[in-house]
Amino acid sequence: MKIAVEGCMHGDLDNVYRTLQHYEKLHSTKIDLLLCCGDFQAVRNEKDLESLNVPRKYRDMKTFWKYYSGEEVAPFPTIFIGGNHEASNYLWELYYGGWAAPNIYFLGFAGVVKFGNIRIGGLSGIYNRHNYCKGHYERPPYNESTIRSIYHVREYDVHKLMQVEEPIDIFLSHDWPVGITDCGDWKKLVRDKPFFEKEVQERNLGSKPAAQLLEKLKPPYWFSAHLHCKFAALVQHEEAGSVTNFLALDKCQPGRKFLQVIEIESEPGPYEIQYDEEWLEITRRFNSNFPLTNRSANFWNVPLDKQDCRQWVRRNLQARGARPFEFTQTAPPYNPSNSVPSGTFPEYTRNPQTESLLQFLELPYLLDNTSESSQVPRSPLPLIRTGSLEDNSEDIPIDDVDDVDELEELAEDAVDTKTENI
Repeated sequence: MKIAVEGCMHGDLDNVYRTLQHYEKLHSTKIDLLLCCGDFQAVRNEKDLESLNVPRKYRDMKTFWKYYSGEEVAPFPTIFIGGNHEASNYLWELYYGGWAAPNIYFLGFAGVVKFGNIRIGGLSGIYNRHNYCKGHYERPPYNESTIRSIYHVREYDVHKLMQVEEPIDIFLSHDWPVGITDCGDWKKLVRDKPFFEKEVQERNLGSKPAAQLLEKLKPPYWFSAHLHCKFAALVQHEEAGSVTNFLALDKCQPGRKFLQVIEIESEPGPYEIQYDEEWLEITRRFNSNFPLTNRSANFWNVPLDKQDCRQWVRRNLQARGARPFEFTQTAPPYNPSNSVPSGTFPEYTRNPQTESLLQFLELPYLLDNTSESSQVPRSPLPLIRTGSLEDNSEDIPIDDVDDVDELEELAEDAVDTKTENI
């Protein structure tokens, strides 16, 4: 199975798909799957831009709307996670995962799916210690505070992923596991991005929850993005004797290393994205603990027995089939010849995919529960590499809003650390 991995999409689906189609022709091969490591920007229309955390001058429709509307169809099955620049209102509709557009699947705020016999897990968002232990209290329309906190990783979602016991083949996170730089050429990294040196030296660069998941899950492959550079590492897990091939990739722009093609042993195709039995069992068991306020989740009272729940999911999944529920539009797509004022769109819509999944699992729909919600104020060819994952990034200029945003995030974390020590 040939899998293409992309770093930060930033809504530029047309160029990524064209680059991969060119790669297929040049190498007389077939790409089976595309994975995207966040900042996908599934912007359907003008209203969605209001939930995208970038300065207004950088808000652009890009090209996802074409695939959402049906004007274009993704040429490869595509799986993505969320980052810190997303149409968060749309992704909240698909909290548990689902089709963002035909043939384009959002893995959810946390999730595991199967593609053939390959298990793919992922965690959306980036780590921020202030919001990590809070619940998912944000609801659209977002204010200046919640438009940022909505994409912060939560302990609840990490806790569910920590329950996974069966082997994961590939894991996706937007930010890097903290400490991963120890396992690669960090000296070259800080030569390329010198403002990371202090965080690398102090082991503050990256996500602590992602590092915990890396230690627990030990997948053969782990892919990330966020820092807009290519960085490879080999993580040796002493107890298991296994190795994780880590690779972070850049954003989709000319001259940047944003794509990697790998080949993984798998059963013969054809392949399709399917629900994962163990993940549905975990989802069903822990949904009653779903924290919907700014208070943390209670993990000590899980009413369903694990084995009973697993047998229930297996029985019902065999009866229904494992293919996800069908894609449905929940908002009008962008029309370049007829711009529509954002005030004409509804603030929130229940996504039929999510409703169907919850009905299948016999779970209540909680995503629009606001009774206790608390708003807190305040030429493409050189860009592809194949084979070894040990090639590191080249010199890349820092010239965009995301690098500025990353510096702001790191500065906030540095202040947090100092405050802890007072």
